[in-house]
Amino acid sequence: MGNCLKSPTSDDISLLQESQLDRASFGEGTEPDQEPPPPYQEQVPVPVYHPTPSQTRLATQLTEEEQIRIAQRIGLIQHLPKGVYDPGRDGSEKKIRECVICMMDFVYGDPIRFLPCMHIYHLDCIDDWLMRFFTCPSCMEPVDAALLSSYETN
Repeated sequence: MGNCLKSPTSDDISLLQESQLDRASFGEGTEPDQEPPPPYQEQVPVPVYHPTPSQTRLATQLTEEEQIRIAQRIGLIQHLPKGVYDPGRDGSEKKIRECVICMMDFVYGDPIRFLPCMHIYHLDCIDDWLMRFFTCPSCMEPVDAALLSSYETN
């Protein structure tokens, strides 16, 4: 019968010494003139925009005309009314209960945005959608035409 707890042998010690020599040869050893690695720097992500529905570009790669169009679109989106989802007192009210963009149920207190066609969506979902397509995802009503006509009547 053998002992399963062997005492360290010269082979075990030689493997340990070899691994320390390997680490030193790869620059992981303690060399006095070696510089420490640079500190971790988190890179600020550059926003991604969609000048057209099929194109995706970083903000730094947009032309001046595209930047102007995107700024106008952001301005129009910011004029759309927003609110907080409240399903009402009785659960039997016939209300929209799901955001058709992300397919998630609305939860009490979720930030939502109302479109001129009276459809509602999660704020982040519809803002991202409107940056690509300026139509309602449910009824395909152009949002900008409705917004512009509401400005003309005021």
